[in-house]
Amino acid sequence: MKRNILLTIAYDGTGFSGWQRQPELRTVQGELEAVLSKICACDIRIDGTSRTDAGVHALGQRATFQGDFGIPTDKIAFAANNMLAGSMNVRQRCAYAQIVKAEDVPEGFHARFDSKGKKYRYIIKDDGGFDVFRRNYCYETGCHLDEKKMQEAADCIVGTHDFACFQSAGGNIRETTVRTVSALTVSRSPAGDVLIEIIGDGFLYNMVRIIAGTLVEVGQGKRRPEEIEDIIASGDRTRAGHTAPAEGLYLVEVYFDEKLREEAAHEQICR
Repeated sequence: MKRNILLTIAYDGTGFSGWQRQPELRTVQGELEAVLSKICACDIRIDGTSRTDAGVHALGQRATFQGDFGIPTDKIAFAANNMLAGSMNVRQRCAYAQIVKAEDVPEGFHARFDSKGKKYRYIIKDDGGFDVFRRNYCYETGCHLDEKKMQEAADCIVGTHDFACFQSAGGNIRETTVRTVSALTVSRSPAGDVLIEIIGDGFLYNMVRIIAGTLVEVGQGKRRPEEIEDIIASGDRTRAGHTAPAEGLYLVEVYFDEKLREEAAHEQICR
């Protein structure tokens, strides 16, 4: 009997040329498909919610795949992770990618088309120093940022707008560049990093990284928070800030139901 499986996936984007399958390149999708095809004993193709770029990390990427195979659903994650880790005990060694959870979903459910929204986190190290061990996991600005000014600017982004100014060239052509950002917060972690967290119903190509880069420039004093409204109204990419590095970006969660609105409301209240 044909089954439909929903995966929750975490990965360190450092070792991959992005999510999407590409000939001759190591990608998350390609790696997982190869492993799942072996453990399911049939050709497996997975559809992910977000096509993250090279260097971008994920805590909660979601993907679906279908097929008629014998392995029980509750064994898929263990078997795949063991193979991804080089057939060693996953308690001793973890690969660059890991299936966090596998679950049965109804026929017709699709991880990308049924997604109602996503949450991303961007991590910035702004203590003035540079750390060789963290360079692949955050944006090291080399100077202190004013997170309060950044939050003032972030407040101007929340809502439904035409976000053409925050879109890079090179992505898939969209019917519309109108999106809804439900929550956008800037805070300090206990370790002292600046954390940007954004929840929305969808994001344009490099949208989160351009927003992060623009907020960094506000935090550096290169831009004023009140400029953001005019930048959005212009629809002009050249008026927005730089594209922040991929290494600081994390896909945290994908929403399929009302939890999107609940999480967004919680984020706004907590700040």
